[in-house]
Amino acid sequence: MALKGIDRIQKIQNVITAKNLIDVAYPVFVKNTPVKTGNAKRHTTKTSSEIDAAYPYATRLNQGYSHQSPNGMSKPAVDAMRDYIKKKLG
Repeated sequence: MALKGIDRIQKIQNVITAKNLIDVAYPVFVKNTPVKTGNAKRHTTKTSSEIDAAYPYATRLNQGYSHQSPNGMSKPAVDAMRDYIKKKLG
């Protein structure tokens, strides 16, 4: 019985890494970034552990200011990470 718990923990450690979660979240974040001039999408980057929205109005867009993305960008990205975790871990 204890071995199953250890196997589950190892599976979690392999699946739920910052890099894996960012790789799942980043395309969703960018897809949900509203486009007027393209500046926001051009200035959204990722590292192995974070998504960087490097423009002054990122917070406003993320709060749903644009009708193109009323849920902002973070909520859909977090939902995608949650779905990924559920799918991988069951």
